Amino acid sequence: METSKKPVGIRDHEDKELLQPPAPKEEPRRADFTTQDPWRILRIQGEIVEGFDALSRLPKAIAVFGSARLGPDSPYYEACRESTRRLAEAGYAIITGGGPGLMAAGNQGAFEVGGTSVGCSIELPQEPVANAYQTIALRFRYFFVRKLMFVKYAVGFLIFPGGYGTLDELFEALTLVQTDKIEHFPIILFGTAYWQPLIDWLKGPVLKAGCIGREDVELFSVTDDPQAVVDLVKQTTGN
Repeated sequence: METSKKPVGIRDHEDKELLQPPAPKEEPRRADFTTQDPWRILRIQGEIVEGFDALSRLPKAIAVFGSARLGPDSPYYEACRESTRRLAEAGYAIITGGGPGLMAAGNQGAFEVGGTSVGCSIELPQEPVANAYQTIALRFRYFFVRKLMFVKYAVGFLIFPGGYGTLDELFEALTLVQTDKIEHFPIILFGTAYWQPLIDWLKGPVLKAGCIGREDVELFSVTDDPQAVVDLVKQTTGN
C-alpha cells in the first residue's frame, strides 16, 4: 500500500506531538513552553471546556459516523441524509465529525429541516475543510477530546459504512456499553451488505473463541431503512 506523505506546510498533528515518548535525558529540552506537556494540558482543558459549554444545552442528540470518502455519488450519502432528516424532524440533534462525505450528509439532513446540526471537526491534513451544514461548529486538535463530545452528548450512535475511524467509534461505543461505562443506548449499523461480514466474524470466530459473550452480539442493530433508524432510537430513548 502506498504511504501518503504529509503535504508541505502541514505541521504534525497535535495528538502525534502529545503522544511522542519523552526525549532522552541527554538531549536538551526545548525552551519554548508551548511545546511542553504542561501547556498541552491547559490546551486540552480549554478544548474540553469549550466543547462542554457549546453542547451543554443540546436536545437529545444522535452521533452519526461514516466515511469521509463516500460522497453524493454513493447510495449511502442519500440514505444518511434521509435518516438524519427524519431524526431531526423527530426532535433529535445530530452530531457528526463535521467533515466531508457521510459526515456532510448527516449534517445536511438535519440542517435542511431546521434541526440542530453539530460538527465536531478535527485538524487533519486529509480533512482540511469542515462541511457547510452546521448550526454549531467546533474544531478540535485532539482526537480523544473530540470523541468525548460524541459519547457525552449523544443518546445513540448511527454508524454508516466507513474505515478505521468509523470502526474505532463503533468499537469504542460497544466497549463502553458492554462495560457499563455509559447507558445502553442504541448503536445502529446502517447498510446490511456492508456490515454483514463483520457481524459474521463477531458471531463466528470471536464468539466461538469466548472473546465476547452471546449477549454482546445483541448490543447493536442493523438496518437499511431510514425510518427504522428513527423507530429504533425512539424505542430505546423513550422519546
